[in-house]
Amino acid sequence: MKTFNYTIQDALGIHARPAGILVKQAAGYQSAVKIAKGEKSADAKRIFGVMGLGVKTGEEVTITVEGADEDTAIAELEAFFKENL
Repeated sequence: MKTFNYTIQDALGIHARPAGILVKQAAGYQSAVKIAKGEKSADAKRIFGVMGLGVKTGEEVTITVEGADEDTAIAELEAFFKENL
């Protein structure tokens, strides 16, 4: 299992467009991908779960990846967050 924390920089937080892009990115991995904010967590491959977290600018999320391709997934997801969120 691999994890990283990221503070959201996008001025609108994780709204519909970046949530959709995140779900599409996460769906490309065999590993389970979870996103958490505080006590709440969601499957990053499900848009309603990601949107339900209500992540706003300046809030920190924790991404957890567990599975066969977790090393590749965690590196690519960390780069994805830095470029898009």
